[in-house]
Order: sequence, then C-alpha cells, then structure tokens
Amino acid sequence: MRAYQSIVVAGAGSIGCHAGACLALAGRDVTLLARHRVAEAIGAAGLRVSDIDGFDRRLDGGAIDVATAPSVLAGADVVLVAVKSGDTAAMAELIARHAPESAVVVSLQNGVDNAGTLRAALGRRRVIAGMVPFNVVQSPEGELPLHVHRASAGTVLIEAGDESLRKLLDVDGFTVAGHADMPAVQWGKLLMNLNNALVALSGLPLAAQLADARWRRILADQIDEALAAMKANGIRPVKVTAVSPALLPTVLRLPDWLFLRLAKRMLAIDPTARSSMWEDLERRRRTEIDALQEVILGLARKAGTPATLTERIVALVRDAEARGKGSPRLRPEQVA
Repeated sequence: MRAYQSIVVAGAGSIGCHAGACLALAGRDVTLLARHRVAEAIGAAGLRVSDIDGFDRRLDGGAIDVATAPSVLAGADVVLVAVKSGDTAAMAELIARHAPESAVVVSLQNGVDNAGTLRAALGRRRVIAGMVPFNVVQSPEGELPLHVHRASAGTVLIEAGDESLRKLLDVDGFTVAGHADMPAVQWGKLLMNLNNALVALSGLPLAAQLADARWRRILADQIDEALAAMKANGIRPVKVTAVSPALLPTVLRLPDWLFLRLAKRMLAIDPTARSSMWEDLERRRRTEIDALQEVILGLARKAGTPATLTERIVALVRDAEARGKGSPRLRPEQVA
C-alpha cells in the first residue's frame, strides 16, 4: 500500500474547512488552500468545528496551516477538492500547474461530472470520485472564530480500492468508507441535492422545510422527473439514505404525521441547517444549479421526457441569482 502524508484541501469553504479541521485534529498533515477571507479569519481567531453528534473542538490559528497561494499544492500527496462545481475547471488548472504528478486527487463535491472534469485536465494523476452526504453550516461572515458545523449525519464515500487512502481520511467527525460504484452513488446523491434549490428558494431551515408536506410534494415531483430522465438514459442511482430512489417520491408524499414517524433518519438534522445553495444566494454568489437541476434537464431533453417543474425551479433560482437579494423566501404555491 502506498504511504500518504501531506494533504491539501483545495477549496476550504464549509465542507473543506470541516474536513480539514477533523483531519488536523486527528494529527494528519493538512493544509487548507483558502480564500483570503477564510485565511484571515482562521489566522485571527482559529477554527471551531462541531457536529450534530456533540463533537465540538477548537483549533488555534497556529494549529492548522492555511495558505492562499496555489504553490502549496506542490507538497501534496493527496489533494481534496472541495470547490463548488462551477470552479472545478479552474481548480484543475491550478492542480495541473502546481501539484506533483504522483498526487492523488479526491473530489468531495456535489454533482456527477466533477471527477470527469478533473481527470480530463490532470493527465496521469489519479482522480478519485467522492460523495459527502451531510450538510455543513458556516458561521456568518465576519463572526469569529470561523465556525463550521456538520448539521446532519452520514459517511463520506470514495471509490473503493485504496485502503491506505481511506484510512488516512477516516477520522473522528469525518467517517470515510469505500464504494464499488461511485457513479451510481453520485446519481443517488443528486436526487437528494434537488432539494437544495427548494431550501434556497424558501429560505426555510432544512428540517422545517421537510416537515411541510407542500414542499415535500414539490421535491417528490422533481424526483419523479429526474428518475424518468435517468431511466430513459440508462442510469440507475443507488440509495444514499435509508430510502431507495424508487420509493423516495412515495415516502415524501406521505401525510406529515406518518412521514415524521417513518423518516426519523432523514430528519436527523440540526434545526439550523440549510443548503449550500441557500448560503450562495445569501452571500450573493453563483449557485450550483448547473450541476444539479440543469443536469436533469439535459437528460430530459436528450430522452424527450417531461421536466417542466425542474425547468421552472431553474428559472426561479436564476432569477434570485440575478436579483442579488438573497433567498426570495417563496411559498410552495409560488414554486409548483
């Protein structure tokens, strides 16, 4: 087995800071490649990491290395890519320019195309697809110390076959397992990520939104469109929650009293948790709608299956991006 040592987290936002902090607390040699805002916040007051299970630790500013220059990639044995999907190509260019060819690159991103984008740009470097199943909430901009909180549960999955790498990344607060069919896992996660836009458009915390049958019906209708498009294109997603993809729409359409009883694991979410797309709107950033609903629209157009609701949700998110006023806080009847 190959011996890995140095880890660089390329894109230290919410997920990247959470992963990096957990790895650093476990004694791993890790450096965060971050924006100036994040680097300055950690340098000034350190980094706090917590989770829904009660884990709560603080790293002093000097306890974790933070860099803003991509030259730090030159010393990486492992690069964890945690940038948003729209930034994958740009990060791939930086990795190609600065990281050694021996570096292993792990995509910890939403969407189904990021590992392919990285492989196309990185030549002989080994690229491993990963899937992060949980939400991480970041403290408001300017609040110190920078605090990242894992607000839901789950095990990070990476392509099976490199046990040394899995063991390196598998630490308290950031559990990692291997999986033999990562494409199917990523398509299954994409189904769940379709709710990101609904949280962003409603402005509701995730648990509150899932507890409302009206919003769940909209999510179920979206998933129906996605499953039809996937089936027509020969794609078979696997389950990434306790419920199989085929049963998700049925479970989501249950009355509130029955859904709340049967979906306890699905609702094991911190009451403050929202989606990364909500955070993007609130911080006036580009969302990941291209890597989520737009992918389903592409499949639907190719196969000729209906996706009118998905198309409407894309339009609403685009409008919110263009307005630059944060979440529009829509009601269910304004979406469906």
